[in-house]
Amino acid sequence: MKSLMDLVVRGADVETARSVEQLLNQGTDPEALMRDVMVPAMDRVGDLFQKGEIYLPEMLIAARAMKAGMAILKPRIVQTGARSMGRVVLGTVRGDLHDIGKNLVAMSLEGAGFEVIDLGQDVSPERFVEAVREHRPQVLGLSALLSTTMLSMQDTLKALEDAGLREKVKAMIGGAPITRVYAEEIGADFYGPDSTAGKDFARRVVIRKG
Repeated sequence: MKSLMDLVVRGADVETARSVEQLLNQGTDPEALMRDVMVPAMDRVGDLFQKGEIYLPEMLIAARAMKAGMAILKPRIVQTGARSMGRVVLGTVRGDLHDIGKNLVAMSLEGAGFEVIDLGQDVSPERFVEAVREHRPQVLGLSALLSTTMLSMQDTLKALEDAGLREKVKAMIGGAPITRVYAEEIGADFYGPDSTAGKDFARRVVIRKG
């Protein structure tokens, strides 16, 4: 399992999927693979990124390897009836078609055992409200890359408030133009400068609620 962790960190997607398949066929517990390999692997990638020892391209390659392994692992975990860490709804806000940052957050969260409902790009405030009402997540993640779409974050939080749902979910925001000051101005619960920060915030929310 140590070699599998190294494969994920190095971004070897084909080898990662093959290794996960082999370990499962050998009788390795799917939850143990998730807990002892996949989660620590993405934690390691996030730590290296935060320290400046790897950069965005390497992080994207590692995320691709993680996705390849998770495609094999997730159905087995579902079959065991294992309980997820928590539930997060993610989306890039209205008017914005960029999704690299959002996808990295999604992969980090899935690697940490969260169920992720990814609404995709150009998501309206109304669609976010519908998703929160339907899925009842502990955390809502809003992403924007363009300064012109930042206002959609505020519109989304206002829509949640008008729907009576704002107090039922913690909102985290992120993206290139976003700052901690802006998060405070619009009443978001958390600003995440990178995917690891978002994952760590979601973990803290679940632990507090648990």
